[in-house]
Amino acid sequence: MAIDRRREAAGGGPGRQPAPAEENGSLPPGDAAASTPLGGRAGPGGGAEIQPLPPLHPGGGPHSSCCSAAAAPSLLLLDYDGSVLPFLGGLGGGYQKTLVLLTWIPALFIGFSQFSDSFLLDQPNFWCRGAGKGTELAGVTTTGRGGDMGNWTSLPTTPFSTAPWEAAGNRSNSSGADGGDTPPLPSPPDKGDNASNCNCHAWDYGIRAGLVQNVVSKWDLVCDNAWKVHIAKFSLLVGLIFGYLITGCIADWVGRRPVLLFSIIFILIFGLTVALSVNVTMFSTLRFFEGFCLAGIILTLYALRIELCPPGKRFMITMVASFVAMAGQFLMPGLAALCRDWQVLQALIICPFLLMLLYWSIFPESLRWLMATQQFESAKRLILHFTQKNRMNPEGDIKGVMPELEKELSRRPKKVCIVKVVGTRNLWKNIVVLCVNSLTGYGIHHCFARSMMGHEVKVPLLENFYADYYTTASIALVSCLAMCVVVRFLGRRGGLLLFMILTALASLLQLGLLNLIGKYSQHPDSGMSDSVKDKFSIAFSIVGMFASHAVGSLSVFFCAEVTPTVIRCGGLGLVLASAGFGMLTAPIIELHNQKGYFLHHIIFACCTLICIICILLLPESRDQNLPENISNGEHYTRQPLLPHKKGEQPLLLTNAELKDYSGLHDAAASGDTLPEGATANGMKAM
Repeated sequence: MAIDRRREAAGGGPGRQPAPAEENGSLPPGDAAASTPLGGRAGPGGGAEIQPLPPLHPGGGPHSSCCSAAAAPSLLLLDYDGSVLPFLGGLGGGYQKTLVLLTWIPALFIGFSQFSDSFLLDQPNFWCRGAGKGTELAGVTTTGRGGDMGNWTSLPTTPFSTAPWEAAGNRSNSSGADGGDTPPLPSPPDKGDNASNCNCHAWDYGIRAGLVQNVVSKWDLVCDNAWKVHIAKFSLLVGLIFGYLITGCIADWVGRRPVLLFSIIFILIFGLTVALSVNVTMFSTLRFFEGFCLAGIILTLYALRIELCPPGKRFMITMVASFVAMAGQFLMPGLAALCRDWQVLQALIICPFLLMLLYWSIFPESLRWLMATQQFESAKRLILHFTQKNRMNPEGDIKGVMPELEKELSRRPKKVCIVKVVGTRNLWKNIVVLCVNSLTGYGIHHCFARSMMGHEVKVPLLENFYADYYTTASIALVSCLAMCVVVRFLGRRGGLLLFMILTALASLLQLGLLNLIGKYSQHPDSGMSDSVKDKFSIAFSIVGMFASHAVGSLSVFFCAEVTPTVIRCGGLGLVLASAGFGMLTAPIIELHNQKGYFLHHIIFACCTLICIICILLLPESRDQNLPENISNGEHYTRQPLLPHKKGEQPLLLTNAELKDYSGLHDAAASGDTLPEGATANGMKAM
């Protein structure tokens, strides 16, 4: 019959007889754990042992090494947060605190590297050598905001001011401009003059980012060569994207520690070689590999940090690392001012990673990953190392972790690749939803930044490089502070939903309301001016940048909690790569001289509406144990956003009530009926 064939395909075999079920067809709460691949245990009353079904392979059938319940490891060993971590003292052990501190320190170096493009590739003021500052100022004043690339090449999100020009002129690497008073601005040149100005063979530069020389001024990346600046920006982001995807898969297969250590070694090699680049092609190529290695460091440290912490401390520990990375962002302008040259700055950013070479001897492999992949021999040695460092007595093992571990030492390791998630039902859905949220959050962030600091908003304060830079950094800081408060009260899913709603509102109001204000401001008796529209645009942009930054950061953290330990780095790599794709839209739009910007904003605004609906499908992971294997992650299902009232029947299924309804229509069409007391997928309901 059809239902028997489906049961055979699921691995139950033709002779397997389902046990009687409850009247409502659901599993009792005590059997929720028994449905996972954790060994059955005899009841306290000496009754018959419950034999759960073998764990389903992500592809649909049972795993080759798990053909019976006896093949599953002990429930005690797989309950890391409930048994192993308390045995080691949780986060109260001195050794665990040291390891967490060691994951925080590199966040400062990572912050330096992530925001180095703002200084190495900042497009400075430039003018034809021998023409004087007056010619350059004319080009800036008349064509800088109009998008003409004849005399001025600038990031759309970082406009500049001509007011502090004398200070910038003194920092210039010019040999033909004097430091005297600025002459009166000539009349605006026409396009023919701008085109002729690009025929210069030598340029003088006034760099705004605290450096005497950067990559743009080193190789004259202006006018016809201005596109090479955007390619150089692509290189780091594309390297990060590929690094997240590849190192994530490798870290799930060989471990977090080897990937971290090899990433440190190679970022030192490629990062220091970047400072020795002889042309922009070499610079861009080496920056790709630098970004690749940087992704491995970011990813493994994030996973190690999550896996070290008990449920109640995970978010706090992660946010501290975010604040340390922001400290690097705030300190970066001072570091650039001290270095004065881009090559010295690049070397100074990379050299602190030399200290991380010591991690080879002081930082262990993730114990949680060793236990989840059933590498119990290595896990035993590491547990003894923890107890020795914490000066604990192994005889105080009340739950009997070590005796159970001794029984499982002969078990073969069981490693999983992220591609196995394709055959799951809930797990792939959770990861895809978080990928779309991350892509939308980081992608629309550039739209808000350009609206606040771009061509159409003329605010003198935001036309200064440092005001622009610190405004963006301050918004990110306030966003993280707000995340700490919101997540504490609303949880992960509620906080993500709130910030996504704010992002959608800011985007839709900016696209719709500002156009309406612009139409009314054209009437002389309306009482509205362009300044009113600019103020509204700034307000909506600040709210949008604030909320979109929180959406992106919270999506990454959410993924780290709902993805099982055996594929956590692979899942994190997918979400972080999606964030990289979102950030990649900024240089793409700049490369095309802002063409398609409005459509870009509309697409991401529509994505925010889709994300609001999809967030409701996610589970709530606050104060929950981390899932350790694919089966745990598959049973990590959503709960109602608001708790139901006492006595009210919940509409959403809980973990114990999760059933597979696939094939019911086929069974009805073939005339087959389910045996009494059996569920649709043949799983026992005791």
